[in-house]
Amino acid sequence: MTPSLHIAFFNRAFYPEESATGQLLTDLARGLAKDHGCRVSIVAGMPPPKQGRVSLSKRWGVIFRDDFEGMAVYRARGTSFPKKFFPGRAANYLTYFASACVAGLRVQKPDVVIALTDPPIIGLAGLLCARRNRCPFVISFRDLFPEVGRLLKDFRSPFVDEVLDRINRFLIRRADRLVALGEAMKRRLVEEKGAAPDRVVIIPDWADTSVLTPGPKRNPFSAAHGLADRFVVMHAGNLGLSQNLEVLVDSARFLYDLKDLELVFMGDGVLKNALQDQVARLGLRRVRFLPFQPKERLSEAFASADCFLISLKPGLSGYITPSKLYGILAAGRPYVAAVDPDCDVARITREFQCGLLAKAGDPEDIAGKIRSLHADRKLAQELGVRARSAAGRFDRSVGIRAYDDLCRALALKNISDETS
Repeated sequence: MTPSLHIAFFNRAFYPEESATGQLLTDLARGLAKDHGCRVSIVAGMPPPKQGRVSLSKRWGVIFRDDFEGMAVYRARGTSFPKKFFPGRAANYLTYFASACVAGLRVQKPDVVIALTDPPIIGLAGLLCARRNRCPFVISFRDLFPEVGRLLKDFRSPFVDEVLDRINRFLIRRADRLVALGEAMKRRLVEEKGAAPDRVVIIPDWADTSVLTPGPKRNPFSAAHGLADRFVVMHAGNLGLSQNLEVLVDSARFLYDLKDLELVFMGDGVLKNALQDQVARLGLRRVRFLPFQPKERLSEAFASADCFLISLKPGLSGYITPSKLYGILAAGRPYVAAVDPDCDVARITREFQCGLLAKAGDPEDIAGKIRSLHADRKLAQELGVRARSAAGRFDRSVGIRAYDDLCRALALKNISDETS
């Protein structure tokens, strides 16, 4: 065993950024360091100004070191154009990527390099670092490109799609291991991207079941927002392009006779304004939007919901895996999942019988499933109990241990190969 295993991560989003990938990487790095005795380095980008610490915003230079809880964080600057349009996003990604390649030269020799997929080409910087240090290289896929990139409404380019596809296939061929978020993503990697099946490891995302726990509906959060006496249907998380959120809003039209029902979107994202416009256009009075909640209030916020919604656009199963499921399981709440039948959310729902499945993209069917939970509170309660029971399979400690096991096995194999 290698107690001082050194793992280097490459990903733009990291603490204090509040995006799902940034929070997950922060949890993973912190857990590997504190719970498994690993030495951890991260090549990250600058957080958005509203989320950045003053100490970061005042630092100068293209690359600088910013230690975090005993971990070495190499901040690689990129441009910070508004993300609303593709050219700005592309410039931000490319300039961060260039800086990250240079930052990788400053990382002290790692035993394993892991690249996530923010941006989708960051694996090239991780591969460069791994090859220079003659250590194993792992890609942890959050999304698969170019398929996810085609969600962008303001940009279509077969040339960019081809470049992203070639880069991803190149990285897949050269990675020692590929981490997929579920069976559906593994299938896409093997059948469509040419990945060797024995190199693909499934490690789902997670929730911290010791922090996010079931709680009473009547609590300070529900009281403050007038939700304690309402049947609350909640969508929590990013309001992005992949989730078919317009269909969820549309489903409210079929529930208008349920006077105590309220549809709550808790989070932020690029579609928020469009969804608010849709609500106004349809004259929906019992749909509201709340901001992201800090971790210390998340249990109360989730407990305010009687059921949750999970949705994904048809055809995206395996390219994207909705990670919000694991927080819902931890909170012990039932949910309605409008996803394709081969999606991992659907598979988990069938396996643990902890939610109801609706047809992806069908607002009337989604409304019908919500109506079932509204009418049968005993069923909703039973589904919630099963959800919490299933949560242990997707706890933070389980996922982080899986990464630790993977990295130690690769490091030992690398030592063995070098000495043989």
